[in-house]
Amino acid sequence: MIDEVRRRACLGAMQVVSWVPRVALPFAAPSRPELLEPPEPATAAPVRPAVELRAVPEAPPRPSPVERAKIEVPRPAARAEAPAAREETVEPTAPRALSLPPPRFALQLLRAGRCALLVELPTGEPFQSRDPAYLLLRDLLRAAGLADSPRPLGEPVRWPLFKGGNLDQGPQAALEYVQTFVAARLEEEGDCACLWLVGLPALRFAAAAEADACLRELQVEGLPPVWALPGLETLMEEPARKAELWRAMRRVRMRWISANE
Repeated sequence: MIDEVRRRACLGAMQVVSWVPRVALPFAAPSRPELLEPPEPATAAPVRPAVELRAVPEAPPRPSPVERAKIEVPRPAARAEAPAAREETVEPTAPRALSLPPPRFALQLLRAGRCALLVELPTGEPFQSRDPAYLLLRDLLRAAGLADSPRPLGEPVRWPLFKGGNLDQGPQAALEYVQTFVAARLEEEGDCACLWLVGLPALRFAAAAEADACLRELQVEGLPPVWALPGLETLMEEPARKAELWRAMRRVRMRWISANE
Protein backbone atom coordinates (compact mmCIF):
# COMPACT_ATOMS: atom_id res chain seq x y z
CA MET A 1 0.00 0.00 0.00
CA ILE A 2 2.83 2.37 0.80
CA ASP A 3 4.42 1.67 -2.57
CA GLU A 4 1.15 2.41 -4.30
CA VAL A 5 0.74 5.72 -2.48
CA ARG A 6 4.33 6.75 -3.35
CA ARG A 7 3.76 5.85 -6.99
CA ARG A 8 0.62 8.00 -7.14
CA ALA A 9 2.41 10.92 -5.48
CA CYS A 10 5.18 10.75 -8.07
CA LEU A 11 2.66 10.60 -10.89
CA GLY A 12 0.81 13.55 -9.42
CA ALA A 13 4.00 15.59 -9.17
CA MET A 14 4.50 14.94 -12.85
CA GLN A 15 0.89 15.91 -13.52
CA VAL A 16 0.08 12.40 -14.72
CA VAL A 17 -3.52 11.44 -13.96
CA SER A 18 -4.06 7.90 -12.80
CA TRP A 19 -7.20 6.36 -14.16
CA VAL A 20 -8.82 3.56 -12.32
CA PRO A 21 -12.01 1.96 -13.72
CA ARG A 22 -14.94 2.28 -11.34
CA VAL A 23 -17.01 -0.50 -13.00
CA ALA A 24 -16.02 -3.98 -13.84
CA LEU A 25 -14.59 -4.30 -17.30
CA PRO A 26 -15.24 -7.35 -19.37
CA PHE A 27 -12.57 -9.97 -19.06
CA ALA A 28 -10.66 -7.71 -16.62
CA ALA A 29 -9.34 -8.75 -13.28
CA PRO A 30 -11.35 -7.38 -10.38
CA SER A 31 -10.12 -4.08 -8.96
CA ARG A 32 -8.58 -3.98 -5.57
CA PRO A 33 -10.61 -1.79 -3.18
CA GLU A 34 -7.53 -0.17 -1.65
CA LEU A 35 -6.60 1.34 -4.99
CA LEU A 36 -9.83 3.35 -5.07
CA GLU A 37 -9.06 5.13 -1.81
CA PRO A 38 -7.27 8.50 -2.02
CA PRO A 39 -3.81 8.62 -0.52
CA GLU A 40 -3.43 9.86 2.99
CA PRO A 41 -1.76 13.28 3.23
CA ALA A 42 0.06 12.38 6.45
CA THR A 43 1.79 9.38 5.00
CA ALA A 44 2.32 10.75 1.52
CA ALA A 45 5.82 11.57 0.45
CA PRO A 46 6.69 15.24 0.18
CA VAL A 47 5.66 16.55 -3.18
CA ARG A 48 8.14 18.83 -5.02
CA PRO A 49 6.81 21.77 -6.95
CA ALA A 50 5.70 20.86 -10.36
CA VAL A 51 8.34 21.57 -12.96
CA GLU A 52 7.17 22.41 -16.39
CA LEU A 53 9.18 20.48 -18.88
CA ARG A 54 9.55 22.29 -22.16
CA ALA A 55 11.35 21.24 -25.22
CA VAL A 56 14.27 23.61 -25.77
CA PRO A 57 15.24 23.95 -29.42
CA GLU A 58 18.74 22.74 -30.02
CA ALA A 59 21.12 25.62 -30.68
CA PRO A 60 23.34 25.41 -33.75
CA PRO A 61 26.84 24.31 -32.80
CA ARG A 62 29.28 27.14 -32.40
CA PRO A 63 32.49 26.94 -34.30
CA SER A 64 35.41 26.23 -32.01
CA PRO A 65 38.34 28.69 -31.90
CA VAL A 66 40.47 26.20 -33.77
CA GLU A 67 37.87 26.00 -36.56
CA ARG A 68 37.56 29.79 -36.78
CA ALA A 69 41.29 30.32 -37.04
CA LYS A 70 41.81 27.31 -39.31
CA ILE A 71 45.48 27.11 -38.42
CA GLU A 72 47.07 24.20 -40.14
CA VAL A 73 50.00 22.71 -38.31
CA PRO A 74 52.39 21.00 -40.75
CA ARG A 75 52.87 17.36 -40.11
CA PRO A 76 56.39 16.05 -39.45
CA ALA A 77 56.41 14.40 -42.85
CA ALA A 78 55.66 17.73 -44.53
CA ARG A 79 58.52 19.44 -42.70
CA ALA A 80 60.89 16.70 -43.71
CA GLU A 81 59.89 17.04 -47.35
CA ALA A 82 60.23 20.84 -47.44
CA PRO A 83 64.05 20.99 -47.76
CA ALA A 84 64.01 18.45 -50.55
CA ALA A 85 61.50 20.56 -52.44
CA ARG A 86 63.66 23.66 -52.04
CA GLU A 87 66.73 21.81 -53.22
CA GLU A 88 64.98 20.90 -56.43
CA THR A 89 64.15 24.53 -57.19
CA VAL A 90 67.59 26.01 -56.38
CA GLU A 91 69.74 26.35 -59.47
CA PRO A 92 73.41 25.43 -59.08
CA THR A 93 75.76 28.38 -59.23
CA ALA A 94 79.28 28.29 -60.54
CA PRO A 95 81.95 28.46 -57.81
CA ARG A 96 83.53 31.87 -57.55
CA ALA A 97 87.25 32.01 -58.13
CA LEU A 98 89.26 33.09 -55.13
CA SER A 99 91.17 36.32 -55.79
CA LEU A 100 94.67 36.13 -54.31
CA PRO A 101 96.34 39.29 -53.03
CA PRO A 102 98.93 40.74 -55.42
CA PRO A 103 102.55 39.84 -54.66
CA ARG A 104 105.05 42.60 -53.96
CA PHE A 105 108.51 42.64 -55.48
CA ALA A 106 110.96 44.71 -57.52
CA LEU A 107 113.18 43.26 -60.27
CA GLN A 108 115.89 44.79 -62.46
CA LEU A 109 116.88 43.36 -65.85
CA LEU A 110 120.61 43.84 -66.60
CA ARG A 111 123.00 42.93 -69.38
CA ALA A 112 126.59 41.75 -68.77
CA GLY A 113 128.41 40.51 -71.88
CA ARG A 114 126.47 37.64 -73.47
CA CYS A 115 124.37 37.07 -70.34
CA ALA A 116 121.26 38.80 -69.06
CA LEU A 117 120.44 39.01 -65.36
CA LEU A 118 117.01 39.41 -63.76
CA VAL A 119 117.94 40.46 -60.23
CA GLU A 120 115.78 41.08 -57.16
CA LEU A 121 116.25 44.61 -55.82
CA PRO A 122 116.57 44.19 -52.04
CA THR A 123 115.54 47.81 -51.32
CA GLY A 124 113.08 48.14 -54.19
CA GLU A 125 115.23 50.85 -55.76
CA PRO A 126 117.87 50.62 -58.55
CA PHE A 127 121.36 49.62 -57.48
CA GLN A 128 123.77 52.29 -56.32
CA SER A 129 127.51 51.96 -56.85
CA ARG A 130 128.16 51.57 -53.10
CA ASP A 131 125.34 49.18 -52.29
CA PRO A 132 126.67 45.97 -50.65
CA ALA A 133 124.34 43.89 -52.82
CA TYR A 134 125.64 45.56 -55.98
CA LEU A 135 129.27 45.04 -54.94
CA LEU A 136 128.56 41.34 -54.40
CA LEU A 137 126.91 41.13 -57.83
CA ARG A 138 130.03 42.61 -59.44
CA ASP A 139 132.16 39.99 -57.68
CA LEU A 140 129.95 37.22 -59.07
CA LEU A 141 130.23 38.63 -62.59
CA ARG A 142 134.05 38.79 -62.38
CA ALA A 143 134.13 35.19 -61.12
CA ALA A 144 131.94 34.18 -64.06
CA GLY A 145 134.25 35.89 -66.55
CA LEU A 146 131.70 38.56 -67.48
CA ALA A 147 131.78 42.33 -67.50
CA ASP A 148 131.47 43.59 -63.93
CA SER A 149 129.58 46.77 -64.88
CA PRO A 150 126.17 45.53 -66.05
CA ARG A 151 123.87 47.98 -67.80
CA PRO A 152 120.16 48.12 -67.07
CA LEU A 153 117.61 47.09 -69.72
CA GLY A 154 114.66 49.36 -69.12
CA GLU A 155 113.19 50.48 -65.83
CA PRO A 156 112.80 48.17 -62.81
CA VAL A 157 109.66 46.01 -62.74
CA ARG A 158 107.71 46.86 -59.57
CA TRP A 159 104.66 44.81 -58.64
CA PRO A 160 101.82 45.52 -58.24
CA LEU A 161 101.77 47.85 -61.20
CA PHE A 162 98.72 49.83 -60.06
CA LYS A 163 97.38 50.90 -56.71
CA GLY A 164 93.73 50.03 -56.19
CA GLY A 165 91.38 49.40 -59.08
CA ASN A 166 89.73 46.17 -60.16
CA LEU A 167 92.53 44.82 -62.38
CA ASP A 168 93.81 41.33 -61.68
CA GLN A 169 97.30 41.69 -60.22
CA GLY A 170 97.60 38.26 -58.65
CA PRO A 171 100.53 35.83 -58.98
CA GLN A 172 99.46 34.50 -62.38
CA ALA A 173 99.16 38.00 -63.83
CA ALA A 174 102.59 38.87 -62.40
CA LEU A 175 104.11 35.74 -63.98
CA GLU A 176 102.71 36.53 -67.41
CA TYR A 177 103.82 40.17 -67.22
CA VAL A 178 107.41 39.43 -66.14
CA GLN A 179 107.88 36.70 -68.76
CA THR A 180 106.52 38.97 -71.49
CA PHE A 181 108.69 41.90 -70.37
CA VAL A 182 111.91 39.85 -70.24
CA ALA A 183 111.24 38.12 -73.56
CA ALA A 184 110.59 41.47 -75.28
CA ARG A 185 113.75 43.10 -73.90
CA LEU A 186 115.97 40.13 -74.79
CA GLU A 187 114.51 39.97 -78.28
CA GLU A 188 115.52 43.60 -78.75
CA GLU A 189 119.03 42.87 -77.47
CA GLY A 190 119.54 39.59 -79.30
CA ASP A 191 122.40 37.05 -78.92
CA CYS A 192 121.77 36.15 -75.25
CA ALA A 193 123.62 32.98 -74.18
CA CYS A 194 122.10 32.65 -70.67
CA LEU A 195 119.63 34.34 -68.35
CA TRP A 196 120.49 34.53 -64.67
CA LEU A 197 117.53 34.60 -62.28
CA VAL A 198 118.84 36.03 -59.01
CA GLY A 199 116.46 35.84 -56.03
CA LEU A 200 113.20 34.07 -55.27
CA PRO A 201 110.88 36.65 -56.95
CA ALA A 202 112.87 36.30 -60.17
CA LEU A 203 112.48 32.50 -59.98
CA ARG A 204 108.75 32.62 -59.24
CA PHE A 205 107.68 35.21 -61.79
CA ALA A 206 110.05 34.44 -64.68
CA ALA A 207 110.33 30.63 -64.47
CA ALA A 208 107.40 29.59 -62.18
CA ALA A 209 109.98 27.91 -59.90
CA GLU A 210 110.64 27.90 -56.16
CA ALA A 211 113.75 28.11 -53.98
CA ASP A 212 114.57 24.41 -54.41
CA ALA A 213 115.46 25.13 -58.05
CA CYS A 214 118.45 27.29 -57.10
CA LEU A 215 121.84 26.45 -58.66
CA ARG A 216 120.14 24.50 -61.43
CA GLU A 217 119.56 25.12 -65.13
CA LEU A 218 115.95 25.52 -66.23
CA GLN A 219 114.15 25.59 -69.54
CA VAL A 220 111.44 28.26 -69.90
CA GLU A 221 109.47 28.65 -73.10
CA GLY A 222 110.25 31.91 -74.90
CA LEU A 223 113.45 32.55 -72.90
CA PRO A 224 117.11 31.55 -73.37
CA PRO A 225 118.64 28.88 -71.06
CA VAL A 226 118.00 29.92 -67.45
CA TRP A 227 120.32 29.58 -64.45
CA ALA A 228 118.74 29.99 -61.01
CA LEU A 229 120.71 31.69 -58.19
CA PRO A 230 119.92 32.60 -54.57
CA GLY A 231 119.18 36.22 -53.75
CA LEU A 232 122.04 38.63 -53.08
CA GLU A 233 120.88 39.22 -49.50
CA THR A 234 120.74 35.45 -48.90
CA LEU A 235 124.33 35.10 -50.09
CA MET A 236 125.44 37.90 -47.77
CA GLU A 237 123.63 36.40 -44.79
CA GLU A 238 124.80 32.83 -45.52
CA PRO A 239 128.42 33.01 -46.74
CA ALA A 240 128.65 29.20 -46.93
CA ARG A 241 126.34 29.25 -49.92
CA LYS A 242 128.92 31.16 -51.97
CA ALA A 243 131.02 27.97 -52.19
CA GLU A 244 128.01 26.05 -53.49
CA LEU A 245 127.39 28.82 -56.00
CA TRP A 246 130.99 28.67 -57.25
CA ARG A 247 130.84 24.89 -57.74
CA ALA A 248 127.59 25.22 -59.70
CA MET A 249 128.97 28.10 -61.75
CA ARG A 250 131.94 25.99 -62.90
CA ARG A 251 129.50 23.53 -64.48
CA VAL A 252 127.54 26.12 -66.46
CA ARG A 253 130.01 28.96 -67.14
CA MET A 254 131.20 27.25 -70.32
CA ARG A 255 127.88 28.22 -71.85
CA TRP A 256 128.69 31.96 -71.96
CA ILE A 257 132.49 31.65 -72.09
CA SER A 258 132.31 29.65 -75.31
CA ALA A 259 129.84 32.20 -76.62
CA ASN A 260 132.35 35.00 -75.94
CA GLU A 261 134.99 33.11 -77.88
